[in-house]
Amino acid sequence: MIVSVNGIQIPEREIAAEMQHHPAVNREAARDAATRALVVRELLLQEAERLGIAEGETLPVEGDDEAETPEEAILRTLVAREVKVPTPDEVACRRYYESHPKEMRSPDLFEARHILIAADPRDAKALAQAVETVLSLIETLTREPGRFAEIALARSDCPSKAQGGMLGQVARADVVPEFATFLEALEEGQLSPVPVVTRYGAHVLRLEHRIAGRQLPFETVRARIADYLSDTVWRRAIGQYVRILAGRARIEGITIAGTSTPLVQ
Repeated sequence: MIVSVNGIQIPEREIAAEMQHHPAVNREAARDAATRALVVRELLLQEAERLGIAEGETLPVEGDDEAETPEEAILRTLVAREVKVPTPDEVACRRYYESHPKEMRSPDLFEARHILIAADPRDAKALAQAVETVLSLIETLTREPGRFAEIALARSDCPSKAQGGMLGQVARADVVPEFATFLEALEEGQLSPVPVVTRYGAHVLRLEHRIAGRQLPFETVRARIADYLSDTVWRRAIGQYVRILAGRARIEGITIAGTSTPLVQ
């Protein structure tokens, strides 16, 4: 399949090289993503040439530009000149704040203890043995909850054993997903009735305390909201700009979403 933009062919070797930057479920999907990226780049470069934006005439970049290639400088300058994005005002930021209350909270914090029986999850036999050990420890601690620190010191494969298995205060983002799921489900003082299996092995887990997050003041998150809204609007504007360019170009070999350019085999 030949891929070209206004008669300029995109070599197969460039598509193959670009594929490494587009992980996908299969080779076909990776090739499609790489091809689209190169088509968009060619569309933008051709538009820059049409507008007379050449190397050496680009706008200065904020910060360190040592890693920027001449081509990247041209593309950045084109986008800066042609794609105008409004800055989110106070009203837009406050509207987002009020309509997304769950995002405007500090994270919940958890105080928990654990005992790790280390095992490689890829070793089915070792993991099964670790799970059996944890089940036995859970049975013991259900009867004798006051022995957690003692047993952690004697049996745990985690450095936290020196603190009786105490992990301190952690948020969801601080722990592996499997831990987070159990921490959010357990009640204060509750021992997980089943082993918690992670990439490290099998764990005994007990939630000691939960500290609920609090609503953050608007002033605290305003800058973060403004950055998010700016990025969202910018991405939408870039997509629209590319669709406009694609709509008036002759693209062969692939269809760019939002245009009527046919797929040429």
